[in-house]
Order: sequence, then structure tokens, then C-alpha cells
Amino acid sequence: MLTKMKILVTGANGFIGQRLCETLLKAGYFVRGAIRHLPSGVHSLKSSNNADFVFIDDISQETNWSMALKGIDCIIHLAARVHIMKETSGDTFTVFRKVNAEGTSLLARMAADAGVKRFIFLSTVKVNGEGTEKHQFTERDTPNPHDDYSTSKWEAEQALHNISDSVGLEVVILRPPLVYGPGVKANFLRLLDMVNKNTPLPLSLVNNKRSMIYIGNLVDAIVRCIEHPVIANQTFLVNDGQDVSTPELIRMIARAMGKKARLFPCPVSLLKMIGKVAGKSAEIERLVNSLQIDSTKIRRTLNWIPPFTVEEGILETVKGYKSRVL
Repeated sequence: MLTKMKILVTGANGFIGQRLCETLLKAGYFVRGAIRHLPSGVHSLKSSNNADFVFIDDISQETNWSMALKGIDCIIHLAARVHIMKETSGDTFTVFRKVNAEGTSLLARMAADAGVKRFIFLSTVKVNGEGTEKHQFTERDTPNPHDDYSTSKWEAEQALHNISDSVGLEVVILRPPLVYGPGVKANFLRLLDMVNKNTPLPLSLVNNKRSMIYIGNLVDAIVRCIEHPVIANQTFLVNDGQDVSTPELIRMIARAMGKKARLFPCPVSLLKMIGKVAGKSAEIERLVNSLQIDSTKIRRTLNWIPPFTVEEGILETVKGYKSRVL
């Protein structure tokens, strides 16, 4: 019987990390979760004989990954700084760079020294830009990050390619759009709350298209990247393959909740003006603008078909939401 590879998952406590660890264990891999603290709830790594934890505090250019890397064949690097809560520093980019770029670079260099074969990095489609108008984003587009988070992720990608060129570490980069699923937080959770509370939403005139990815599809794509022989040193954009408008998404959520979507018309220009006055321009832009991904490359290269449809993903997301709020 062949021995399965040993996988280090950073951010194992996170939204994506927990689902990924569970899937990897079911597939027979040994999984080491890099975490900052023990999970308070049920976690697949706590109950498996084929897993262990390693505690990592802050991620930076000074983190000691030695214990985490012992015996590891492949790293799936999910841990990142996404939101800064109550940040007092005026130079927020320094904080993002420390974790997302410099921290990633150090981990990759130490991984190569430790004999790790492959490094899978979860980046973001925001490296491509904030929105699309005339064509879908592809891997061939010139990167155009707009904020500290996406810029730091782009710097991390460049560092990984440089390390791969110099020491031979196999690097695979995935750029997903919005990830949703049971346990989702932030803006998607707020949208679930509003639909659940029958809040009227002024979005019926929005005619956009947004790419998303259900967590089950993203995890499936990540796992496919672990041992695939021809994807080393490549970047892939990944999505569900079914783009939806904001009104369509709200209607899907409402149907999954057994409710009727409460949408009413408001000119998009007025919505943007209100968002600007309220200091919520970024949130409004995401609701009304398009962001579409062409995931042809990963589908053809890996012969990959997302196992879940958008409707199935929304239904599972709503089930998870209901289990928390009821």
C-alpha cells in the first residue's frame, strides 16, 4: 500500500482550512495543522490519528517553521492577513506585507531547505483587479491590485516564483474570487442576515455578473493540485463556472430559505452616490459591478469539473447559516 503524502496546512483553524483538513484526512493524507490556538469546537484534526497540530504565533520574516516542516511533502498556505481590525498604525501596508509577502517568502525558503516538494499558495483574484467590464479575468492579464491586501498577495506570488526559479520548489498559485459556504462571514453573512430578516434591498435594477466559488469546489481544486504532475510553477484562476448577478444571488438565497426576495428598484448611479456619501463605496461597488473569471485553464489542465453547482452551494450555505441562527 502506498504511503500518502504528509501535508502542512497553515490557517487550519480558518473557514477554508477546517473544510480542507477534513477533506484531506478523508482522502488518506497525513495532515499537520499550523494554528495559533487550539480550536474550541469540533475539528477533524483533534479526533484523527493521522494528524497533528503545531502552534505558530505571528507570521512574518522571523517565524520559526522548523518543527512544522519536519517530514512534510507539500504545504498548502492559507494563512493570511485579510482584515485589520482596530489598526492604529498609519502604515497598514507594512502589516499586510509582513504577513502575506515576507511571511510567505520565509516559509517557502525554509520549506525548500527542509525538502518540501510542492507549495500551494492561496492568493486572490483581486491581484487581477477589482472588476471586469469588457472581458473576464484570465491568468494572462497584467496584475492590477488596488489595495494593500491584494498588493501584498501579488508580492507574495512574485517572491514564490523567484524562490522556485532559484531552488526548484514547485509552486502552484490559486486565485479564487469570493468564497462562500457554511460558516462564511463578512459581507456574505450580512447578506444572509438581510434576506433572513426580509430586509427590502434596492438592487433589482443591478445587471452585473459576479464569479464566486463554493468552499467545496475550492477545496476540491486544492486537493487536485497536491499531486498533479504537470502544474508546477503555474497560476490558476478558479471559480464555480456559473456567474450570477447580485439580484440572482439574493433570489437564490431567498429560495433556499423558503422566502421571497424583497427587491425594489433604485438607479445604480444613485446607489453609488449614497455609498460615497456614507463611506461605503467599496461595498456598493462589489454589489453593483461585475467581476468575472475565466477558469478554462484549470479545468483543461486538471480535467477538473467543480463537484457542486452554485445552487447546491447556496443551499448548503443556507443550511449552515440556519444551524447557527436558529
